[in-house]
Amino acid sequence: MSIRQRCGASVIVYRDNKVLLQQRKDNKCWGYVGGYIEMGEIVEEAAKREMFEESGLVAKSLELFGVFSGPELYHVYPDENEVHIIDIVFTCNEFEGNLKAQESEVLNLQWFEYGDIPENLSHTITPALTKFIETQQKKGGGFA
Repeated sequence: MSIRQRCGASVIVYRDNKVLLQQRKDNKCWGYVGGYIEMGEIVEEAAKREMFEESGLVAKSLELFGVFSGPELYHVYPDENEVHIIDIVFTCNEFEGNLKAQESEVLNLQWFEYGDIPENLSHTITPALTKFIETQQKKGGGFA
């Protein structure tokens, strides 16, 4: 099997000093919503599509948070496919809709306070989520 490089679009959905995380079916780990960008797809549209597909929420606006890549984003899927991920991460705190987990990929959707993030995170989201929480902490969001 060969190692591929894949580009993803992800969204850190947050509100009231909490972040929305999904528990994935394939590895039982928690992560933010997101997935691969399809050929020819506009990155922002991919992020909105993934957010809706995985959470049932519709983004009213997205803000580019950062582009994350490097050795920390190397991942081996349960089917043994190996990838180096380039993750284009947006944030969103303006959305509508009702939470509805995508049955084929998501076990659970849950809001977590910034200081109470679960330990079993998907390792590929850790760099972006850590930076996001640090940014919120500097703004005074959600920490006593």
